[in-house]
Amino acid sequence: MSRQLLSAQTDEDFNKAHNKALFNEIQHILNPEEATLISFTDIKKLLKPSNEVYKGMQVVPINLIVGSEGRYKDFDNHFFPKNNFLKPRWERVDLAHYQDVTLPPITLYEVGGLYFVRDGNHRVSVAKAKGIEYIDAEVVSLQSEIKLKAGSSKGQMIKQVINYEKRVFYNETNFGDLTDFWVLDFSTTGQYDVIYNHILIHKYYINMDKKEEIPMDEAVISWFNNVYLPVIHTIETHHILKHFKGRTRSDLYVFVIKYWDELKQKFGESFSLDQAAEDFKYTYGKKTLLIRIKNLFAKKKMQQKH
Repeated sequence: MSRQLLSAQTDEDFNKAHNKALFNEIQHILNPEEATLISFTDIKKLLKPSNEVYKGMQVVPINLIVGSEGRYKDFDNHFFPKNNFLKPRWERVDLAHYQDVTLPPITLYEVGGLYFVRDGNHRVSVAKAKGIEYIDAEVVSLQSEIKLKAGSSKGQMIKQVINYEKRVFYNETNFGDLTDFWVLDFSTTGQYDVIYNHILIHKYYINMDKKEEIPMDEAVISWFNNVYLPVIHTIETHHILKHFKGRTRSDLYVFVIKYWDELKQKFGESFSLDQAAEDFKYTYGKKTLLIRIKNLFAKKKMQQKH
């Protein structure tokens, strides 16, 4: 194939890949995160892996490469190029394939069973566009007990981590069997550690009045009945949940009790839970915030008239 024909072919290949990225973006216009390439930094923060292990050269399935360390904004979740400025380099990689030029291996991070590009984003993009299934890579593995599913969006990965944290919490505390409550659910990661800490603090205060330390099982039941359920009852009484779309009752338990502690430090221990819950709803609730913004604009209009 002549140089002119090769140039035309690589130009056509890039345009096809770029158009697929644009079409993918349009398809997910209501949920743009689903078409976004995942940031390796975000996943590290999510999984909190322990140590790094050098795995050396490996043949990696391309469908397991789901993100990038530094170029996640330049490609979509299928590694199709989103921006035209990627074209010259993308076409050079594409040309190498047509000329049977062996390219150096890419470098990847592996965490949670999935791979993230450290160097070689364009090579992965071209390989995916051509339907190539495997690629040579130098791999560094970050150790994590959590395994992620290929094809997941960042939001789905967050849910996978939350589910893992819930299993660990329920297993380690025997929470479900002790309370017969299986829906201690959260919308963000790290909250089961907060709950465990609340139980430990509750246990500490109970033990202050006892000669012998109560067992952890007893502390779990006491916290559930005397702390968690009363706060949830207050949240339901004040109809707070409807003001926080996408949040769970347990999310609001954490938010409200933290807010209550802050108010007690500011105004004294006599500040009631009911006062805190109502004030929290007014201050942070989405619907009430919208009403306050509308009232502010209405007030400004009135001022302009006068």
